[in-house]
Amino acid sequence: MKSEMNSEPDTSPTVGYYGKPIVRAHVWKDAIGWYFFTGGLAGASSVLAEAAELSGRSRLATHARRASMVGLLPSPVLLIVDLGRPQRFYNMLRVFKPSSPMSVGSWLLMAYSPAAGGAWVLGELGLFPRLRRALGLTAALIGPAIASYTAVLVADTATPAWHEAKGELPFVFVSSAAASAGAAANALSIVDGAPSPVAARIAGLGAGLEVGAATLMKKRLGDLDVYSTDSATKRLDRAAGGLSIGGAVASLVSLAVPSRWPTVRRAVGMVGSLAVLAGSICERLSVVRAGTASANDPSSVLMQQARRVEPDRQGERRSSSIASPNDKNR
Repeated sequence: MKSEMNSEPDTSPTVGYYGKPIVRAHVWKDAIGWYFFTGGLAGASSVLAEAAELSGRSRLATHARRASMVGLLPSPVLLIVDLGRPQRFYNMLRVFKPSSPMSVGSWLLMAYSPAAGGAWVLGELGLFPRLRRALGLTAALIGPAIASYTAVLVADTATPAWHEAKGELPFVFVSSAAASAGAAANALSIVDGAPSPVAARIAGLGAGLEVGAATLMKKRLGDLDVYSTDSATKRLDRAAGGLSIGGAVASLVSLAVPSRWPTVRRAVGMVGSLAVLAGSICERLSVVRAGTASANDPSSVLMQQARRVEPDRQGERRSSSIASPNDKNR
């Protein structure tokens, strides 16, 4: 038996020092993945509601405002579940730090919630139309930031799968939010009697862009693509792609169903809308799971560091190759 002093240290790239991960994995629960979805749904729905209002589609605007509430109401609960104590959320509001995506997001949420909630309440009651329009416009202006700040939040970490995807994650989140907003508004329109062609098209286009952005993100990740190596992430990613594409096709096909078959048209549209919503949820959960898997795999961290070091080494080689002869003779 070899003594402890003679034993060779484990230099395998799959373990860190003392068998511990090199980067501490995030402590977020699955609730934060659901919050990514509900926040994106709320923010994009407010934009859709104001766009519908400006174009004279009052029925679509009503359903989009309702969809924003479907996303907004559970969001604080999901945050509190993840944080553990409500006081932790209050503490984020004690100071405003522009350099902190979480601080900016907390203040954005506090500004967005009364604007979106007030526009919805006044719209349902039919009171103070000018105030409702002002609140709706405010919510629509803040909505894109609500839908995208979570992507900046996760990319602003040392987690390899998130940090290396910082260029594509905002597009994934925003397109997913647009798809879910269109799908939710279309589903509510169907419940109210008839599907909304505009909402169905937005759901289909957003779902297609979501899958395209996610595919590009995984391609750019290269060796850091945990979406193809971690089993849980792979299942969620495949479900997201299949549901989003299937839902987009069903949503668009429903528009081609003859009006003399209203039941079939509503059924196909509802199935498509629900599939797009489910795909958006799976996409957010897969992003959270991918971050956990890459942080727990030290080899991903080492490859990420190698990517950062290699350009510096290439710059040093170029600098040394163009050094003057006088410098070399000194």
